[in-house]
Amino acid sequence: MMKRIWIFALACMQVTMACNTGKEGKNLFNGNDLTGWHMDVPAMDINPDTTVPFLIRNGMLVSLGTPGGHLITDEIYTNYRLEVEYRFTATPGNCGVLVHASTPRALYKMFPSSIEVQMEHQNAGDFWCIVEDITTPDMETRRGPRENWGGTEDKLRNIKNLTDNSENPPGQWNHMVIECVGKEIKVWVNGDLVNYGLDCTTSKGQIAIQAEGSEVEFRKLFLTPVKSLTN
Repeated sequence: MMKRIWIFALACMQVTMACNTGKEGKNLFNGNDLTGWHMDVPAMDINPDTTVPFLIRNGMLVSLGTPGGHLITDEIYTNYRLEVEYRFTATPGNCGVLVHASTPRALYKMFPSSIEVQMEHQNAGDFWCIVEDITTPDMETRRGPRENWGGTEDKLRNIKNLTDNSENPPGQWNHMVIECVGKEIKVWVNGDLVNYGLDCTTSKGQIAIQAEGSEVEFRKLFLTPVKSLTN
């Protein structure tokens, strides 16, 4: 564990610094409807009457968890800080925020090309590489043998986060910050820096929310533009 922390600390010293551009941030949902978003839910191709897994309830964005699919921003974003406040409403389970999303259904005919920031209970802050890829410190320890790395179905795509116990107890709100600047991605959960990646294979794309088995409420999805101080 100490080796992981030391390697992580050294890598963070090299991270590109970012600052606000002066532009105001914006809420990605308006509290009333899904304006600015579109859904990709494969089950709805077969049965248009399938339950819609994303909705607005009491001013919050809700992912019902099933049927599986994604709620995707209409806009493409680059260089930003995304603040996410979420909680599992019943039995905690799986969900995620996908950044740099592009080609739909690129993995398992379900997931768009992207880097997933995991929200799954007890694994919040993990990276999942979905066709795209990213590099992290201490990669072999956290991902497995180098020869098996990749972003497709038969590869090791999960890169474990660096902390334990950063999440709040089930039912309580969690605060996640995802900062994407250039080809670097940093993630905080409840104030803890839990993951850091660099040399991402893409630096822009849509943002997506998953429906992946568990009901999740989002009361905040706030995006603030940032810029690299090296620009």
